[in-house]
Order: sequence, then C-alpha cells, then structure tokens
Amino acid sequence: MTTQLARLLALTGYFGLMLWVILWHAFISPSPHLSVTFMLFMWLPWLLIPMKGMLKGNPYTHAWAVYMLMPYFLHSATLLWVDEGERWLAAVELLLASTMFIGNMYYAKLRGRELGLSIRKKKKADN
Repeated sequence: MTTQLARLLALTGYFGLMLWVILWHAFISPSPHLSVTFMLFMWLPWLLIPMKGMLKGNPYTHAWAVYMLMPYFLHSATLLWVDEGERWLAAVELLLASTMFIGNMYYAKLRGRELGLSIRKKKKADN
C-alpha cells in the first residue's frame, strides 16, 4: 500500500462516516424518542476533533484518531447483532469506520517512516 492510497482511504472513511452519521440520524432513520439535534450532538463532535490534523496530513493525528472510532465500531456491531431494521445502516457505518481505521493506521505508519519518525529508541553504536 502506498502513502497516497492510505491517505485516500483514511479521508474517504473519515468524511464518509461524518456524512453517514448526519444522513442516518437526521434523514434516513431519525430516533423516535430523541431529537435529531441531540443525536447529532452525541455522534458528530467526536469526528470533528481530529479534522485539522487529518486535513494537514499529520501522521500523529491519523494514529490517535483511530481511538475515536471505537464508539462507531461498537454501535455498528451491536446494531448488526440486535436490530434487523437498521442492520444495513450499521453495515455501512462499520464499512466506513473500518476504511478509516485501515487508512489511518497505514498512513501513520508509512508517512511516519517517510518523515523519519519513530517511537523506538535507536541502538547506541558500539565503540
């Protein structure tokens, strides 16, 4: 996988998930018990947090942004298991979250290597 492909996957999953959250909770299947505003307030802000760093292509942001995906993975996996009516909606959410996850992980790894970033300590040269 190339750095450019990884970034494309990351941003496609990211903006796709953001758009999907809005479409799902505001138009396709709004909650009968909770307001659209409340649902968007619960699901959308977490995706806005890494936006600046992801748009700049910061590998650190791509790396830690995967932690923001856990609620979306859990939500989609739970609905896939228990809710036949919204199963296809959850499948799309899981696909987009997985795309962002894979893209972010590879981009952080590949771009970090290109920039010479590492969390490993370099071995001291023997004298």
